[in-house]
Amino acid sequence: MFTVTEYSAELMKDPFGILSGKRYEFILDLDVADDDELYHDEGVTLRVIYVIEEDTARIAKYEFLTTSSNKYIDFELEEDEEKMVLAFCQEHFDKPEE
Repeated sequence: MFTVTEYSAELMKDPFGILSGKRYEFILDLDVADDDELYHDEGVTLRVIYVIEEDTARIAKYEFLTTSSNKYIDFELEEDEEKMVLAFCQEHFDKPEE
């Protein structure tokens, strides 16, 4: 398991208007225990594409990266971790003024 230490969230632009809903890119800096298989000396960042369509919110894509070099880490979220990340995104996305 991990905890989020810092994050940023940004509304992703859709210049052609072909995607439904709003998409946000979250960059989550994670604190991972030394004995966890996800642990990496360079630190671990989770990039999440969070989608809101009408009354539904979901994670469209995510990827783990090393914090210092931005290299891909081949790892999947466990079900409880994915629920935690989804709840985090739901709580922290900024609703743009329309």
